Amino acid sequence: MRTNYFQILLALSFTVLINTTVFSQDLPTRAKVIQPITQDIPLYTPSISVDSVAVKSITEAAQDTIRLDSVKLKKEFLTDNVKYHAKDYSSFNRLEQKLYLYNEAEVDYQDMNIKAGVIVIDYSKNEVYAGRIQDTSGVLTQKPVFTQGQSVVEPDSIRFNFDTKKALIFNSKTEQSGFNILAPIVKKENDSVVFMAKARFTTSEDVEDPDYYFKASKIKFVPGKKIVVGPTHMVIANVPTPIAVPFGFFPLTDTQTSGIIIPTFGEDSTRGYFLQNGGYYFAISDYVDLALLADYYTNGSYGFRAETTYATKYKFRGSAAFRYESLINSEKGFPDYSKSTVYNIRWSHSQDSKSNPNSSFSASVNLGSSSYYQQSVNQINTGNFLNNTLSSSVSYSKSFTGEPQVNLSVTATHSQNTQTEQINMTLPTFQGSVGRVFPFAPKTGSSKGIIQNINFQYSVRAENQIQTTDSLFFKPEMFEDARAGVQHNIPLSTNFKLFKHFSLSAGSTFQENWTFKTVEKYYDQDTDEVITESVNGFDAYRTYNFSTSLGTTIYGMFDFKKEGENPKIQAIRHVIRPAISYNINPSFDQYYDTYDVISADGTTQDSYSRFEESIFGSPNQNFSSSIGLSLANNFEAKVRDKDTTATEAKKVMLLNNLNFSTSYNIAGDSLQWSPVRVSGGTQILNNKMNINFGATLDPYALDNNNNKVDVYNINNNGSLFRLTSANLTLSYSLSNDLFSGEKKDEEDQRGIQENLRGGGRADDLFGVSQDFTDQSFFDNDDEEDEEKEDNEFYKFKIPWTLNLAYAVNYSNTQRQNEVSSHSLMFSGDVSLSPKWSVGASSGYDFKNLGFTYTQLRLERDLESWRMNFSWVPFSSRKSWYFFIGIKSSILSDLKYDKRLQPDQQL
Repeated sequence: MRTNYFQILLALSFTVLINTTVFSQDLPTRAKVIQPITQDIPLYTPSISVDSVAVKSITEAAQDTIRLDSVKLKKEFLTDNVKYHAKDYSSFNRLEQKLYLYNEAEVDYQDMNIKAGVIVIDYSKNEVYAGRIQDTSGVLTQKPVFTQGQSVVEPDSIRFNFDTKKALIFNSKTEQSGFNILAPIVKKENDSVVFMAKARFTTSEDVEDPDYYFKASKIKFVPGKKIVVGPTHMVIANVPTPIAVPFGFFPLTDTQTSGIIIPTFGEDSTRGYFLQNGGYYFAISDYVDLALLADYYTNGSYGFRAETTYATKYKFRGSAAFRYESLINSEKGFPDYSKSTVYNIRWSHSQDSKSNPNSSFSASVNLGSSSYYQQSVNQINTGNFLNNTLSSSVSYSKSFTGEPQVNLSVTATHSQNTQTEQINMTLPTFQGSVGRVFPFAPKTGSSKGIIQNINFQYSVRAENQIQTTDSLFFKPEMFEDARAGVQHNIPLSTNFKLFKHFSLSAGSTFQENWTFKTVEKYYDQDTDEVITESVNGFDAYRTYNFSTSLGTTIYGMFDFKKEGENPKIQAIRHVIRPAISYNINPSFDQYYDTYDVISADGTTQDSYSRFEESIFGSPNQNFSSSIGLSLANNFEAKVRDKDTTATEAKKVMLLNNLNFSTSYNIAGDSLQWSPVRVSGGTQILNNKMNINFGATLDPYALDNNNNKVDVYNINNNGSLFRLTSANLTLSYSLSNDLFSGEKKDEEDQRGIQENLRGGGRADDLFGVSQDFTDQSFFDNDDEEDEEKEDNEFYKFKIPWTLNLAYAVNYSNTQRQNEVSSHSLMFSGDVSLSPKWSVGASSGYDFKNLGFTYTQLRLERDLESWRMNFSWVPFSSRKSWYFFIGIKSSILSDLKYDKRLQPDQQL
């Protein structure tokens, strides 16, 4: 053994002499002052700069000298190439068997990488040391960065053994699954187990001075799997709190993991103490998950929810939820005792348009109990509460390319009024259509002329319609009065130019309607009433009509610019689109029957159509021949641009549209003119204010009983028209960006999606909805703002937004001369500082002299925490909600929330 040892030593010395001849010169003796990792190294810059030498060549050379030795050698501790580099120098000390790397040193070995101010590789102990160095001002710089696999540690110094894979790390900082961990002493046992003493961990980004942290006496850390802590207490702003646990377990994973969802504890004034939103999360696969949540109240109320999300990249994504609540109010024996059950079903599905261009499937379902959004204890859905409407749609469509193209679609729809509890459904609606066919069009070139432009189409619509109520929903009785039918349409049309400046179009439509249930009426003399009986069986009727229209476009220019002048308004362009149409709808008397009604005055006959209760209605009984008149206007101005370098005038829209329309029934005996309808709209103030208006003008007068008579109003000592109705709506959006010229940031998504699902608005004019069951409400880890200032000085710019909506409606159909509705709605948010935000949504009803639904909001970003407060101060939805909790999803259960539920609506 001794002989072999000296052979190895001689060979190693020989190899070093050959490969590092530059070191045979006078090496700086100060290189020996480099200490182990427990100490930091002062700055030294020698005059020698040496290229890197592969350590592997040393061991290989030593192995060659004993290749024929009979004693089996110990396995080399370096089984792979070692790559190293240093900015100042790299030197090898033969006597100490150490390699020194100084200033911006770096070592790569297998999956391990070390960067530090100084690195020492000790071959006698198979260890590597890394530490800091001092700059000229005495400041320690270039902390080691130890990387192994996905694990990154930034300590003050480190000591690592190549054989055992063990390490001692001093004052380390590392990040694992959102946790920032700082420990004075870390012992790394191997690649999978790390022990820490007196460590602190936090989700705060500022590790040196966190706003909060957990201090643990000891920690066992398994990278990528778990963190197990001993006695731990919470410290907020460097102040110890009484919040402590004897031990803790934190699973770490980069993938979805099943686990328990901790419930929320609280008290409800009407249902007692409760546990809410507790349950279990199932990470079924990378494509689908499932969460089961439940509530329980001490008065016996309970709730259950099942929620799932699914997604397949480049194909589709969606989510579904079922919510059920059994609610008890008061106690048995009390007059206000009541028990009710509410439920809600949601489903949202969207398909990536690139997955299949010729077919698509989508779903947006929101159905359930009409009183769900009034009574649910787990959310405040402002949009659904104020709109009183639930709607759903599930559709599939497919196109068959070719000439002509064929389109097919199947749709199921649902519409529910939560006030009347009336439900309308189509289960399903089938639609098919064939693209336009031009039988006389040339094979090449475009079609021109009345004959070549003749085209026809075919479409079919089959529908099964159900009308029911909330109490019969999902029961067999809801299908008893279902109506089904099929409608075929074949429109035939053509168009051509007339006198170069007019466009003439003409067409006729043939329609055939199938139904599977008709009615039969007769008069029952014994009961003195008309009896209507349903007749099951196939029946059909056919109708047709004819229409033609003539229109043109007239351009007018009012030029205010004169030679040598440059006025503010240079020109106004007026575009007029007049049109006249003629329509004929024949009478289809053959589909009408009569029955005798016997009374004291004699016998009379009433007519009816057996199709009047069919899904598409009955055919037209009265012949009509009418002329329609319409006039569309558009006004645009050219104004001088404020930019003096601009070569052309700026275009400004004055009126997007100003439309007039009416019709005259040639075949009518009286009241042949229909009211004149006026509508218009425009955008002003840099398109920030939308203005829309409308009015109805009736040419006929009213009698003393306020009934319309066949006398022109002007002949009844009145004006040419009677204003019977009018409306005006304004909407205006303001923000600080409007005046600063900067682009507006992305809108805050707080509750917006919840509002839109309920038919609400995205501008918060209805207030912000809150879904207390949505765990992601607490998981919004804010991404670092790229434009965040490094200093903490107060900034003079205060971001703010203001949304206004004004609406007024006037009614005078029977001389009531009243404003039927008149209200102003407003919503705004102000960021008082980068961390503080306040907002409000409200309105005022000028007719009833009262405030509309009002909500006040406050938000505070507490770095690692978030605080929210919302308050509805009055109305039947009077309530408030307060929340404070850690933003990071890994500690989302560490929160406090309290709320006052709205009063129960009975």
